[in-house]
Amino acid sequence: MPTEKSSQDDFTKASKTVQKQIAETEKKVGDATRQVEEEFLKTIEEMNRAVMSRATAELELGLKLSQKLTAARSLPDAMAACQEWLSEEMNARSDDARRFMTNSQKFMTTSTRLFSSSWSGADMSR
Repeated sequence: MPTEKSSQDDFTKASKTVQKQIAETEKKVGDATRQVEEEFLKTIEEMNRAVMSRATAELELGLKLSQKLTAARSLPDAMAACQEWLSEEMNARSDDARRFMTNSQKFMTTSTRLFSSSWSGADMSR
């Protein structure tokens, strides 16, 4: 028959075990959250680099059009320059859309891992 002292010892052991499990879970969640934050930051940095690169390319493309229009000696030359510029603009917009979709997918994947894996304490393997 368990004594009061024995029950108290069992309760203390169980309490310490639960506290240890809670601390381990908190650490796992914290680690997972840090990893997700790092992935978000990396994705944002990639997006910023792409935006800056795109802005530079846009300026260069506009300058190139300006130079070709200035050098154009006839209407067909000017139209060809505009057509070339428009073609390059359309390709750039297509690349921008593709990049946007890729980055959006990265955010969704990272968010899904955060909410499905990290809260259960599972490893967030890539």
